[in-house]
Amino acid sequence: MFMPTSRYTFVLQMIVYTVFSYYIDRSIKTTIAMMNEQVRRIMTTDHMTVNPGQSIQEVTELMQQKKIQQIPVVEAGKLVGLVTSYDLWKKTKQQTTENQQTVQDVMTTNVLTISPLDKVGTAAQLFADKRFKTLPVVNLDNDLKGVVTAFDVIRQAYLSEFPEPSLYKKEFIRSEE
Repeated sequence: MFMPTSRYTFVLQMIVYTVFSYYIDRSIKTTIAMMNEQVRRIMTTDHMTVNPGQSIQEVTELMQQKKIQQIPVVEAGKLVGLVTSYDLWKKTKQQTTENQQTVQDVMTTNVLTISPLDKVGTAAQLFADKRFKTLPVVNLDNDLKGVVTAFDVIRQAYLSEFPEPSLYKKEFIRSEE
């Protein structure tokens, strides 16, 4: 019967350590590179927007139809707010909803934004610290250029490590336009 010697055990441990270190090192380098990418590389540019004068009913139907929870509010191309399903729920909960109410009555106007040149890591930190799901991406003139979501960051991290997902390919990989 073969009994491993201490030298054999040491060599085996070194091989395992080397392989493990390689994959951990590779993973860390990939994550660092991904977090240093600019937001514009992962943001969504074909996003839905609404204007302050639209009715709450119209926006609610749009959110249900498109299965989205946040929509930037834009006026003349400039970001003026964000309306969320929480904003709508809160207004309904207060039972002050009238058919005449508009997006302007419920939208959040103090919106945290990010620029297209900011790093993905900055967006990830804001998502973690502030518990946001969506960040509008604006330029210096406050023109809405896109939105970045927590899912965009997760997707980018996953695809940087596993370029070919095995499950949910259609949902996970954006179609090239």
